[in-house]
Amino acid sequence: MKITIKDDQTIREIQENFSNLFPYLKIEFFTKPHKKFSGSRKENIIDPDKNIGSCRSVHGSGALQITAETKVSNLEKELMEHFGLFAQVFRKSGKVWIETTVTDDWTLAKQNAEAESFIRDIQENEESYNREHII
Repeated sequence: MKITIKDDQTIREIQENFSNLFPYLKIEFFTKPHKKFSGSRKENIIDPDKNIGSCRSVHGSGALQITAETKVSNLEKELMEHFGLFAQVFRKSGKVWIETTVTDDWTLAKQNAEAESFIRDIQENEESYNREHII
């Protein structure tokens, strides 16, 4: 799958395209870079309604090839090198989103499957609890 990146797009458009591919992951963009296996500071997050052109140092349109086998670290690196965007992938963990810093070497498919499995386990546990405690 290719995600097109153009200066007149909003951050939100890229986020939505990414989440359509990987529904248990999200991508956030920041004003400053981070190192592999390191997190990003919340105060550096970019408003999703901003245009890409105002957030990056490398301009011009292009397409980013993303597959299920793309590693998180490679995706973040390509966004920085080819588009001047500082990104961080997050994985759904119950009701919160966690940065995938410790698992940057996992593929997007593995990240997505891990989140889906975790959420499914929580739902099954809640359903089991509810069945056992019905009065």
